[in-house]
Amino acid sequence: MKTYSGAPYAVVTHSPLQRRLLRNASFPARAPQQDALKMTPVPMVPEVHLFLAEDSVLLWARLETEAGGPLPAPYWATAWPGGQALARYVLDHPELVEGRSVLDLASGSGLVAIAAAQAGAAEVTANDTDAYAIAAIQANANANGERIATVVDDLTGGDGEGAEVILAGDCLYNADVAAKMLPFIGRAMNRGATVLLGDPGRGYAPDGFLRTLATYQAATLGAQEDGQRDQTSVLTPAAVALTS
Repeated sequence: MKTYSGAPYAVVTHSPLQRRLLRNASFPARAPQQDALKMTPVPMVPEVHLFLAEDSVLLWARLETEAGGPLPAPYWATAWPGGQALARYVLDHPELVEGRSVLDLASGSGLVAIAAAQAGAAEVTANDTDAYAIAAIQANANANGERIATVVDDLTGGDGEGAEVILAGDCLYNADVAAKMLPFIGRAMNRGATVLLGDPGRGYAPDGFLRTLATYQAATLGAQEDGQRDQTSVLTPAAVALTS
């Protein structure tokens, strides 16, 4: 199993978007700037290092200034609790992905995709609707020495692009998103995919639809929105959802 090598080669890039993201990025030995990213070990998954925001609001403001207009919130600059749990579970149970094709839906930073690659997946695709997230995923994958394909699109209208395993961290964070995700999960299951979700208990799945595979305690989950939560879980569907 490969882990972060400490080599700062992720900042060597020909992508203008990556150069913008990684401007003034720092590594553990350097003091970070508040509006920049810092290469950081993930609390629950220290095998993986990510470029994460020191202050996501200040980072967002800088990126919007440089872009000359509004941008989506930089969700990719935080290691969200569901993703941390899911990445930890995949690394602890590599047989779930070893030799299989994996889709990491709404990948954000790419944490779960990187964990799947480290655990021996035959091929890993990370998906997000935000082009900045895709740039961050590629930078993080490079920093961890992994090759990950990326797709920038909303894939929830399909059934998982033929992937044998679908991983989705923090994909049920509000009612509108859950309303799109639950039918997607049903379609993926109906064609035989293995589906695993990571969620800190935000309460947007119907009762009885998901069963818990593992629950983790964590002193900090790395996101202000989940500051009062000290547990995060890995879940799998207990029944097939509606597919409409």
